[in-house]
Amino acid sequence: MQYTPRTLFALINADKREEVLTANTMWYCVSCYLCTTRCPQNIPITEIMYALKRMAIREKLAKETPAPALAKTFTDLVERYGRSYEFGIATLYLALNKPLSALKMGPMGLSMFTKGRLNILPTKIRNVDQLRAIVEKAREIGGVS
Repeated sequence: MQYTPRTLFALINADKREEVLTANTMWYCVSCYLCTTRCPQNIPITEIMYALKRMAIREKLAKETPAPALAKTFTDLVERYGRSYEFGIATLYLALNKPLSALKMGPMGLSMFTKGRLNILPTKIRNVDQLRAIVEKAREIGGVS
């Protein structure tokens, strides 16, 4: 982690926008909410990390980690199907971002498929249109694209 959350917040207060949005700190956050629940000042640290990720992606400042591309692939597929679709995440992400790595992952993918641990086709939740409407409303309210 490049900066601790405390240091990151100090950078935010110092108006170091680009330094904050190019840091890897928010990408190391695993969203366990432990920091948020233990914060004596009741700062919603995890939510701030999510907001910083969105800002970094929107402003094209998240470059040092594959996390933004992977996160976008994941959220696009969840929005489309209403649930995670591992095969789609792996193939889309690797094909678009690390095509040579996709070839290396083939044997493991085949093994997972033959053991029934990897679905080739996605399954959609019922009423996925309702989920899309919720996501769209959240984007309107939050100003996130």
